[in-house]
Amino acid sequence: MATLCRPSVSVPEHVITMEETLELARTRHSDHPQLPLALRLIENTGVRTRHIVQPIEETLKHPGFEERNKVYVAEAKARVPAVVRAALDDAELLPTDIDVIVYVSCTGFMMPSLTAWLINTMGFDSTTRQIPIAQLGCAAGGAAVNRAHDFCSAYPTANALIVACEFCSLCYQPTDLGVGSLLSNGLFGDGVAAAVVRGRGGTGMTLERNGSYLIPKTDGWIAYDVRATGFHFMLDKRVPTTMEPLAPVLRKLASSHGWDASDLDFYIIHAGGPRILDDLSKFLQIDPYAFRFSRATLTEYGNIASAVVLDALRRLFDEGGAAHRARGMLAGFGPGITAEMALGRWQHAAVQEAV
Repeated sequence: MATLCRPSVSVPEHVITMEETLELARTRHSDHPQLPLALRLIENTGVRTRHIVQPIEETLKHPGFEERNKVYVAEAKARVPAVVRAALDDAELLPTDIDVIVYVSCTGFMMPSLTAWLINTMGFDSTTRQIPIAQLGCAAGGAAVNRAHDFCSAYPTANALIVACEFCSLCYQPTDLGVGSLLSNGLFGDGVAAAVVRGRGGTGMTLERNGSYLIPKTDGWIAYDVRATGFHFMLDKRVPTTMEPLAPVLRKLASSHGWDASDLDFYIIHAGGPRILDDLSKFLQIDPYAFRFSRATLTEYGNIASAVVLDALRRLFDEGGAAHRARGMLAGFGPGITAEMALGRWQHAAVQEAV
């Protein structure tokens, strides 16, 4: 049975604090009629620090989409290999043991995908399958786990590598002055993550069931408006309310597996913002402490898009993992509005081998 092993996560060296973000908003948008509202919303995110690939002075410039995409490509090639090597080491595998690479990113564009570059430069076999996913935004972390699970279910001895590469700061648009855009400027951060799904063996979350759900007629709530200047992020004010219709979907998935979504041992949830976690706690009747890994990612790194669920899982590993056979849920939410959900049990390789 496929096991999601310990993720490796890396964030860039340039840091911007909540206080610096608020001061930038005050000085750059001092005459904005809704500035007090935007400042309050940014403060309420709970994001204390974010990491970005360029110094803030460079981030605030807009040299054009072409130049920004060149930065995306260069930074991806510079930063992804280290997290891939660490993820392979944690899974006790070599590049030649990998059968498919699932690459997710929504903050830059490459064709061929970075998967081709990784295969050519890191010793993966030329027969390695490639699954690049670009349009699922924050939900793509969950989708990557699910597509890796599907692949390993079809090929039980196969191994999958998941890579999430998000440089949200490269999507900053100085001319976008809506409250949603100002909020996003204080919410999103940059990060790179990788994890292996082993078809056999390994320690981590053994994947048992997955599912997807799209809330009808919400496709415009999280979106990109693609212009000559690049990706302009659009965020509807109704997005924070989406956990009310999605909580029953999570319940239904768990129920179909014979589980109660309110009574699991661990939860790895995409932290798009604090209300997402607060509402899930309310609607699923779960102790807020259960979402501590997701909340820690949000506080320390901000919303790092598809990499959030991998970082939250990494934090569970760092805490010592869960008890053998403990039941858990992983879920990512993003454009569509789409939910990508997975259920599984914690497996300790040493215990499994002893059995």
